[in-house]
Amino acid sequence: MLLKEYRICMPLTVDEYKIGQLYMISKHSHEQSDRGEGVEVVQNEPFEDPHHGNGQFTEKRVYLNSKLPSWARAVVPKIFYVTEKAWNYYPYTITEYTCSFLPKFSIHIETKYEDNKGSNDSIFDNEAKDLEREVCFIDIACDEIPERYYKESEVVRDILLIGHRQAFAWVDEWYDMTMDEVREFERATQEATNKKIGAFPPAISISSVPLLPSSVRSAPSSAPSTPLSTDAPEFLSVPKDRPRKKSAPETLTLPDPETKTTLNLPGMHSSDKPCQPKSE
Repeated sequence: MLLKEYRICMPLTVDEYKIGQLYMISKHSHEQSDRGEGVEVVQNEPFEDPHHGNGQFTEKRVYLNSKLPSWARAVVPKIFYVTEKAWNYYPYTITEYTCSFLPKFSIHIETKYEDNKGSNDSIFDNEAKDLEREVCFIDIACDEIPERYYKESEVVRDILLIGHRQAFAWVDEWYDMTMDEVREFERATQEATNKKIGAFPPAISISSVPLLPSSVRSAPSSAPSTPLSTDAPEFLSVPKDRPRKKSAPETLTLPDPETKTTLNLPGMHSSDKPCQPKSE
């Protein structure tokens, strides 16, 4: 199991960022969504945990085939999504990611917000603090974002860098919001995002054709039914009453080598003299 700890210093207090991170997530999801791809909000409702108290549970589906590098698109299904489940007990959150075609793949993220400069080496008070991990510091002001470069070990880092940088860049838009106002913004933005990518996940259009007996079908029932036959389709078959063409005539007459043939082509003269442009 790979374990990494990212420390991000923000020019905001923990109370201020409670509004900022909700605003950033909603707006960023909307901007990154388009027809057929993006972030679909499946569930967003209050949740109560006996240990962490009151919070908010969200479930999202992230359709991102076009965001993958070319080598990854070659090996994954054309239509797939990543499921995100998040339990927000701010200033503590839990986020889990699973993939629709890789059931054994998962990412588990625990986030804590504190009013310090990232100097707390024992911020996690559970078994994670005793595990060996790599600590990475993210500078939202100076760290570069690669444009056309993909490295698996840096994917999470780049996402965190972009998200937190945008939260600060949009500070003038959300700083004076109340919790009720940002929740209303979140609700309206999520509805607009779902409409933007479509009410349903991308689907392949299948023509309606009569079903054939199972004995002549080998594809799944969801696939178009095609009769299995060894005969060519009618439009590709050679008519039986049409005589086959011969590869060459029965007699071949060669022209007399002493006879000269003159060709008159548009815009050209054929003669023994050098070619001259034709006067129009």
